Amino acid sequence: MARTPRVRTSGRSTFRDRHGRGLRSSAAGPHLPFLRTRLDLFDDLAAATASYLRELWPDELEGVVFEVAGVPSTAPDREFVRWHVDRATRRITLYRLPIERLAHLDESKRQGDEEWQHRMLVEGYVFRAVGDLLGKDPWDLAPDRFRDR
Repeated sequence: MARTPRVRTSGRSTFRDRHGRGLRSSAAGPHLPFLRTRLDLFDDLAAATASYLRELWPDELEGVVFEVAGVPSTAPDREFVRWHVDRATRRITLYRLPIERLAHLDESKRQGDEEWQHRMLVEGYVFRAVGDLLGKDPWDLAPDRFRDR
């Protein structure tokens, strides 16, 4: 014998309409910009630098895949690696946490423009990883890149 349900659901409960107030809005509201996390910022900086280097070295960097990972999957012997280059598959993996957390910045440099310093830090490691792949000095990849500052 089937039992009748003791609680009757209304049609409104399926629409997340609490107490007749309508749908909930986002916590930040429509007038605020989306939040940018450190992961998003690192990805954007690495992608922009990789794109810049692809324009300068199109033949040498054709088919190279750039990846971003949090930390290396294997434990380090002495120190953390900040990137890994796989020449067989033409893949460069940048490790975000060792790059950002283990950077040694002088106290005098910390006082200045932090956004620019973070950009230079990420770009520097992308340049080093590409230099490692191509067998070139990172400064030779784009000699005029850092003359603006």
